[in-house]
Amino acid sequence: MLQLVRIFDELPEGFGDLVAEASDEGVRNMALLAESWRGGPQFQEDGEALLAAFLAGELAGIGAMTPEPAAREPARRLRRFYVRPDMRRRGVATALASALIHEGFDSVRLLTVNARASDDAAPFWEAQGFVPDTTGPWTHALRR
Repeated sequence: MLQLVRIFDELPEGFGDLVAEASDEGVRNMALLAESWRGGPQFQEDGEALLAAFLAGELAGIGAMTPEPAAREPARRLRRFYVRPDMRRRGVATALASALIHEGFDSVRLLTVNARASDDAAPFWEAQGFVPDTTGPWTHALRR
């Protein structure tokens, strides 16, 4: 069973393994999340969210959203997104993305994402409805 949990105070159990697996794949975003969290909990302001996905009680992935400061209109950026390799192709990434997209569209009409982290990122985000967009420091955008 897949469960999405909003993270407030501390990173979930198993996060260190997630960081290691991401690093092994050459993906730095989980290490960046760990580093920023050392200064205290993050993603607590309006327009911010950090979600953890658990599959059968095990941490399967993480996804976050923050305001997009570079946009010319109110927007949100989906970021710090990663699903463990052994948890892929089970709907985890789609569930995380869908929850963040729905929450983002509750307050803005534009969502952005930077899909440079891996070769699989751009096709994944495009399958979620994002289209290539180079009008800002992002690679893809989705409009409501």
